[in-house]
Amino acid sequence: MFSKNRFESIARQKSASNYTSTILNENRKFSRSASTTSIFLSHSHKDKEFVKFAKVFFENLGMNIYVDWADETMPESTNGITAQKIKNQIISVNDKFILLATNEALASRWCNWEVGIADPFKLPNDKIALLPLIETSGAWNGNEYLQIYPYIKESLTSTGEYYIWYPNSNCKNLKTWLKG
Repeated sequence: MFSKNRFESIARQKSASNYTSTILNENRKFSRSASTTSIFLSHSHKDKEFVKFAKVFFENLGMNIYVDWADETMPESTNGITAQKIKNQIISVNDKFILLATNEALASRWCNWEVGIADPFKLPNDKIALLPLIETSGAWNGNEYLQIYPYIKESLTSTGEYYIWYPNSNCKNLKTWLKG
């Protein structure tokens, strides 16, 4: 698993000296035009800093990231329209679903709802994964039901290689998975 500090370090390295200009644009714009694969990033709004790091991380792998609070078409306050738009983004618009699995996300009703929406559409097609971020190095178990999903992990042998690990202990290169 990634510790939060390790993931921040990776994102900062990927963005190099241009760190602040590659961070999520706060003016609520989302564009899918630059990449062939898009990711719906489920997250807690309390993890805004790590959402920014995730955006840098995945964009450097050639992916486009959908973050609800960067979508100017979303209502300012959450309501039924918010839920419908998120559901449409998960099911129809974005190719992959990734849960930024922090303690805050696991406690979020919205994140749990989003995983429930994504499950029947993304899991059978190998299009759902967790990105667990832990406070310090060590084991991550998450909620029991999350153990049925693949998760993203850094290679133990080489820096810069990332893999999707499946519950059956098989793995796939993250870049391959993202393009599939």
